[in-house]
Parts: sequence; C-alpha cells; structure tokens
Amino acid sequence: MREFARLYAELDETTATNRKLDALQNYFANAAPENAAWAVYFLAGGKPRQAVPTKLLRQYAIEYAVLDEWLFDESYNAVGDLAETIAHILPPPEKRSDVGLAEWMEGRIGPLRGADPGTIREALFSYWDELDWRERFLFCKLIGGGFRVGVSKLLVTRALANIAAVDSKLIAQRLMGWTDGSVRPTAAGFLQLIAAQSDEEHKLRGGQPYPFFLAHQLQGDPAALGELHDWQVEWKYDGIRAQLVRRGGQNYLWSRGEDLISERFPELCSAHLPEGTVLDGEVLVWDHLNDAPAPFAELQRRIGRKTLSAKLLAELPAVLVCYDLLERDGVDLRALPQHERRALLETQVAQLDLPQIKLSPLVHADSWEALAALRAESRARGVEGMMVKARNAQYGVGRTKDVGTWWKWKIDPYSVDAVLIYAQAGHGRRASLYTDYTFAVWDGEEGERRLVPFAKAYSGLTDAEIAQVDNAIRKTTVEKFGPVRSVKPTMVFEIGFEGIALSSRHKAGIAVRFPRILRRRDDKPVEDADTLDTLKGLLGAAGA
Repeated sequence: MREFARLYAELDETTATNRKLDALQNYFANAAPENAAWAVYFLAGGKPRQAVPTKLLRQYAIEYAVLDEWLFDESYNAVGDLAETIAHILPPPEKRSDVGLAEWMEGRIGPLRGADPGTIREALFSYWDELDWRERFLFCKLIGGGFRVGVSKLLVTRALANIAAVDSKLIAQRLMGWTDGSVRPTAAGFLQLIAAQSDEEHKLRGGQPYPFFLAHQLQGDPAALGELHDWQVEWKYDGIRAQLVRRGGQNYLWSRGEDLISERFPELCSAHLPEGTVLDGEVLVWDHLNDAPAPFAELQRRIGRKTLSAKLLAELPAVLVCYDLLERDGVDLRALPQHERRALLETQVAQLDLPQIKLSPLVHADSWEALAALRAESRARGVEGMMVKARNAQYGVGRTKDVGTWWKWKIDPYSVDAVLIYAQAGHGRRASLYTDYTFAVWDGEEGERRLVPFAKAYSGLTDAEIAQVDNAIRKTTVEKFGPVRSVKPTMVFEIGFEGIALSSRHKAGIAVRFPRILRRRDDKPVEDADTLDTLKGLLGAAGA
C-alpha cells in the first residue's frame, strides 16, 4: 500500500508526462506482481466498489479524531473532498504497515463490503492507526469507491511496454478487458501481461475484444482530405460502441469502456455467429417499423434496468449495427485495408441474415459538396453526422494515424445560453476550486419567471477561466449545502450538447446528452438567457 500511495501522490502532483511515465515505470519495475496487478486495474480505469457507506466513514472518522460534527463539516466544506478531509483530521498513526496493495484489497477492504457497523468500526480504527497521511487518503478513496487518478491508460500502456520490452500495441491488446470488475487481478495475470511476445498470443485471447480503433474529429473543409473516392463514408450512430466476440462456443459483448455488457443485451449474445468471429459496431435500440435508430433515450431505458422483462425486450429491441469485421474463422483481419474488411463484413452479415445484426450502410455522393448536403439530414435520420474512413486504412489501436485514419464529421451541437446557479468543488488538483456547475434556463410568464436546472457540466473552460469563475462563485454565494454552493444568478454560459429528450426524472422535464461549456457569455445579461420553451423547441429537431 505504501508504494502505491507514493505513486498515486506522484501522479497527482505533476502534469508532466515524462515524470508520470518515470513514476509508473519505477513502480512496475519494483512492485510485487500481485500488487502491480491491482495497480494496473486501477490505473487503467478500473473502479473500486464501495466497501463502506459514506455515512459510516464520516461517522467513524469523527469518533476516531474526537471532533465535533460542526468542525468536521467546516473542514469538509473547506477541503471539498471527504477522503482528503479524513486524512487531515485523523491523529498521527502509532504503527507502520508493510501490507501490500493486493492484501489490502482482498483481505482487508473486500471483507468490509456488507459487514455489520461494529466490524467496520473496529477495522477502520485498526487500519487508520497503521497508515500515514498519503496512505489514509488512498485507503479512504478505495473503500469509498471514489478512486480517480490523473493518468491516461495510454501512459500506463507505454510504461508497461517499456518494462516488458514489447510493442505497446501488444500491451494494449493484452489490457483489453483487464478492468472488467468480474475478474480479480492476479500475479499470474500481471506476469502474462508483461511477458515476451509468444506465437500463442492469439490463442490466449479467450473472450477478450481487440483494442478499439478511434476516430479523430474532422474540422474545417473535408475537401482537404483529397479525392472522395479514397474514402469510405458511413453514418455516425449515437449508441454504445461495442465488439461482439464469438470464441470458445460463447458470445461476449464488450463496450468501448471495456465493460462486459453481455447480460444487458441477451438478444445480441444469443446471435448464432461462426466460431472465431469479432464484429465491431454500435449497439442501438431499433425502430423496426420505420427501419431507423430510436433516440438514445430509449437505449438509456435499457441500460438503466437491472431486470430485463420480456415486455421491455419487445418494446426496445437492441441491434448491433456493424461497420467492421476484425476476426473471421479465428483469423485476425485488422492488418487488411478498410475496403477489404468491408467486403468481408458485407458477406458475413448477409450470411448471418439475423434481425439483430445489421450492416452499417455506405453513404454515396459525387462530391464533397453533395456529401455535405446529405450530412445536413443527420438529425432527421437520427444520427450524429458521418464517419469518413480511409479506404486503405488498417484497423489501428486507439486514436492513431499510423495505419490510416478514421474521421468523425459530426454536425454542430445543440446549444443554449444558460445561467449558473449551483457549484461544487472538483477533485484532485482542482479540489480547492469550484469546477462542477449546474445550469438553469428560465420558465414561466414574465413577472413570474424562475430558473429551472436542466444540466450539469464541468468541461470546456481553461484554467484561467476556471479561476475567474471560482472567484465569482465565492463572491456571489447565497447558501451552502455541504460541498455545494448556490449562487446569485450573475453568469451566463453557452452550453452545448449532443442530444435532447423528454425525461420524467429531471426537474425541467428534459434530459440532454453530453453537456459541456462552449463559452462564457459576458456579453449577455442573465435576463436574456434562454427559456425552457427554447429547449422544448429542440425536441422536434431531435425527433424526440
């Protein structure tokens, strides 16, 4: 635990890529394999399950520190992070611990999940007494389920590749599925992760997917890409990017986030595919009556249900719209050019002839101008724009251009001007700044108007802009609710989002998809911000 806590602090204290890479390599070169396995899980994006309820964690920290509740609350409001607050207020430890990360996760933290309060209290008091400040901070993050670290999976991949002296693309391939929470990280798994390349590499894949090939955002005039006939164009769907894998007589459905989502889409995992097949595509709820994708909100209804009834499956049928074939008859096809993989995909989907497996249609046009005219129909078609893929591109790893390029040519986002009404402190290096915002629009008749919250956003501002907004929030605070501040409505922002739908779960009756801050509107008074009617007017354009 001590070594991982030191690494966690080093990664959090710097933004320099080389320093982070050095810290990662030093850790992996010296950590015991069983501890390194858990470190890879967390650093690559795996999330710890909450082992201790926040209420109990707070209560026992107050008891251990012998503090009044009001003093703890004031400290928490000032710090803005529960784990950091607890690490600060606890008295110094009287013992030292040499227990490794694996034992902490499997032998200490894991058993606390579902334990009775008395057992949790006794364990916390014992563990806090053998951890220093950094270790306590990390420990509270792990047991509270709030672990986040400022390092990319790509950097972790590079560090492991350097340690193993193998191609980083091979490490990326081996890492696929590593963060699936149903599989416990092990020493044997870590040693296999950094092993020398083997002729048996493909056979070791099991049900794992391939690393996803990601697209770059196309800005400016697409004609700059050259001749249109050198590119393959498809619609860009708004669903869940996924790979459907058939190996060992079983289907596996993996999301781009490396979550195994087979149980959520039984109709896809029951598809009869030939052994050794991997399809890449988009999971969508499909409107078979109109032969078109349903709005993303319909897919969310599927995602949010723990139990899928026969009625729900019939009402919201899922399909995989396929746009690439990565493996056929157990043969890795990723080195083939795009147009050859496309021809094989068309043959494969036609042979399957399954209603839940669809082929992504190609979009044909005589010129870039004619293609742009078709792209303008995107919202009416229920899509986000177009994908433009080099015909000779291989299937790469991540967002790369070294084997050819995919471009996403998206339509402009929806946008409204909204008022900031609530703010909450961020995390990590931004824990002392208010960076998470809630925005509202006007509702009601003139003279009785009120601001109705409709979206939360935290991305889109520079560090300098965040500092300015933070200063304004502190000066205009009306009330405090724990870490949240309500502020006097003084700031207007242009908020962009990709989709919009009716929602009974939100106060405004509307939910937006991927909200983000486009800019601060200092030129616009609060009274002139947009209205709920403006938002509702966008529903028709979205087909909602």
